Amino acid sequence: MPWRARRPLTTLRLVARQIEWLRYSSWCEARAAVESTPQKLEMFYEGKAKKLYATADPDLVICYFKDDATAFNAKKRGTIEDKGVVNNRMSELFFGLLARTGLKTHFVRRLNDREMLCKRLQIIPVETVVRNIVAGSMAKRLGLEEGRELSFPVVEYYYKSDPLDDPLIYPEHAILFGWAAAPELETIRSLALKVNEVLRRFLDERGIILVDFKLEFGRHHGEILLGDEICPDTCRFWDKASRKKLDKDRFRRDLGDVEEAYQEMLRRVED
Repeated sequence: MPWRARRPLTTLRLVARQIEWLRYSSWCEARAAVESTPQKLEMFYEGKAKKLYATADPDLVICYFKDDATAFNAKKRGTIEDKGVVNNRMSELFFGLLARTGLKTHFVRRLNDREMLCKRLQIIPVETVVRNIVAGSMAKRLGLEEGRELSFPVVEYYYKSDPLDDPLIYPEHAILFGWAAAPELETIRSLALKVNEVLRRFLDERGIILVDFKLEFGRHHGEILLGDEICPDTCRFWDKASRKKLDKDRFRRDLGDVEEAYQEMLRRVED
């Protein structure tokens, strides 16, 4: 059979093949996304701000962020529109920032506007608070004026118990009652101060003062990981120039413009 040169593809045929390829690629990407998204199983925990769902992987959970707002250990209740969306996105940003500095967290990835995939932790029932400026319970407890800058960060520990209003404790309490071992508390303190260093620098560049914040830690296969969330619910953020509060204090103290403050914080950290 005599050899014949293949006819070049016409423009229409080329376009058709490109469209077919794009459709196939989109299908593959969509299928990969579905397959990589874990199936949400039963809810096993509901807190004031989040719900936790099991997945088929016992090491992973799905965290759903709610719009419910509480203060003073749920003695004051309300709703902040789209709070869950803001807190989810901001936590993703901060967890990613910390991961790039070598700090290990429970965060795996954000799934959608309100859900993130996390490593399952055995939560240590000791909340860790880092303070850079006198505010909140420190001002009230010690009779100090709010806004006084501390010469070095202060690390405090609180027993995680709503019925007891999360009382302030000494590290020795946590060790004595088996809530955490001494080496774990040393690790937690070191990690908390590192978080403070990273976040203060990042926020300062964006005109935000990190006044104080609360962290929760947990155990995962023998390691201490940072858990929970980092957002206006768990931090005090003040505008550097005006000292305007851009956090849940606007809800606690009935200052108004709560949703606007949350949205402004998200905009400023994402810019």
